[in-house]
Amino acid sequence: MIRTVKPKTARSKRAMDKKEPQIVENPKMTLFLRGKKCSQVVQLAMADLCSVKRPLSMKFTKKNAIHPFEDAASFEFFSEKNDASLLVFGCHSKKRPHCLTIARCLNHKLLDMLELYLDAETFRTMSQFKTPKAAVGLKPLLSFSGTLFESPTPNAYTLAKSLFVDLFRGQDTPQIDVEGLQYIINFAASEEVEGQPPPQIRVRSYRIVTKKSGQKLPRVEVEEMGPRMDLRIGRMQEADELILREALKKPRQLEPRTKKNIDMDIMGDKVGKIHVGQQDLSSLQTRKMKGLKRSRGDMDLDAETLVDEEMADTKRVR
Repeated sequence: MIRTVKPKTARSKRAMDKKEPQIVENPKMTLFLRGKKCSQVVQLAMADLCSVKRPLSMKFTKKNAIHPFEDAASFEFFSEKNDASLLVFGCHSKKRPHCLTIARCLNHKLLDMLELYLDAETFRTMSQFKTPKAAVGLKPLLSFSGTLFESPTPNAYTLAKSLFVDLFRGQDTPQIDVEGLQYIINFAASEEVEGQPPPQIRVRSYRIVTKKSGQKLPRVEVEEMGPRMDLRIGRMQEADELILREALKKPRQLEPRTKKNIDMDIMGDKVGKIHVGQQDLSSLQTRKMKGLKRSRGDMDLDAETLVDEEMADTKRVR
């Protein structure tokens, strides 16, 4: 038997109801953690990512002895304790220098994970760009350049695209104000070359600036505002197919209701089907025409044929 704990107070009942699956889930919180050994470059990178993710981010500064690919119990504990579905873990070692691990959880259980190695020579923080920064809490525009992100077969780059979209998507909004589109994040990866290491993922953040153009539409320019990161692909852990299917399932209440017997033809016109019951044509009033009336001679011939048929039937009976 599964032991169920019943709430004793109204406060504990509200807390348990909040943890249960909802029809419309709250926006995903991102938790930033550091390992026992974490380089200054990785700490600066996580600080910039945390500031971009605000207010949907939390950053812990305490050192944690976590090895996510060997044991994911620590990630699951932090996810459940802080109600965080995304985790970014930073560490540094000789074998894996300047390492950033992005993990995603489902029901506080590890779903998938990707390891990225940061290039310390090309890394630039937001403070090194002397340009205005975007306001806190705005949703960025995301662009992915490269065929590796659109591969039909799942690989590390398609997983990286899924994680980056989940990391920077922010809160769902039914409407978008043009004034809120203040910055864009571009992810670029070149083509693979045989005999060469996998290409890096270049992350660039730009602020969108609109200027007068002398016309009705303004001139749009971009200014780099940081952070600037070049990431190499490391280890990865893909999600199980059955668990991923469960994660992508939508509640029935959110599915759009389809209208029956309504379809679109090739030209894009709406076509509908109407089901009509069986009609009684005996009571149908038709227009009387003289040409359809039978003449008197036809009626006499019909009467004679009926008499002949009756006499033939009586003879058969005898």
